[in-house]
Amino acid sequence: MFNLILFGPPGSGKGTQSEKLIARYGLKHLSTGDLLRSEISRQTSLGQAAKNFMDKGELVPDEVVIGMISSSLDENPGVAGFLFDGFPRTSAQAEALDKLLQLKKESIGVMLALHVTEEELVKRLLKRGETSGRSDDNNENVIRNRIIEYQNKTAAVADYYQQFNKVVMVEGEGTIEEIFNDLCAEIDKRIK
Repeated sequence: MFNLILFGPPGSGKGTQSEKLIARYGLKHLSTGDLLRSEISRQTSLGQAAKNFMDKGELVPDEVVIGMISSSLDENPGVAGFLFDGFPRTSAQAEALDKLLQLKKESIGVMLALHVTEEELVKRLLKRGETSGRSDDNNENVIRNRIIEYQNKTAAVADYYQQFNKVVMVEGEGTIEEIFNDLCAEIDKRIK
């Protein structure tokens, strides 16, 4: 099984590239947002726990999210691997994910981090905001704050995986196909 984390700031192209990578490698997309919604709609015990926190306006604790990821791993035994999207967001979550994977005799193969300049991110998000209807994509100040928030929180996650030589920066500017080919080249080097 090959597990990877696709990382990048808002507007870096993670969504577009995730779809292509999932199709190419037969990976299961593991988005924590999707997991939360699924567990809540299925009214699982983890979903109910998450809903209780969310209803109070609180963040769902890492243990609950890790529990949901564990369930998802168990429910998909035949997949080629998982593509983690939106998780981990902190070094504590990265450590918890690694411990969980270790228990299941798995690991993260690589963290692919898309590098895109701030000006390009702003340009892409403003363009997306014209069609997406997302209020956070049509205000340049909000966009710049989201980018700063990403940089402040995720640097620690990259540092965590860097100690295991698992972080690869991939140029996130160019054509969709060029970026995809660069991502695939990094994955292909690591697939057993």
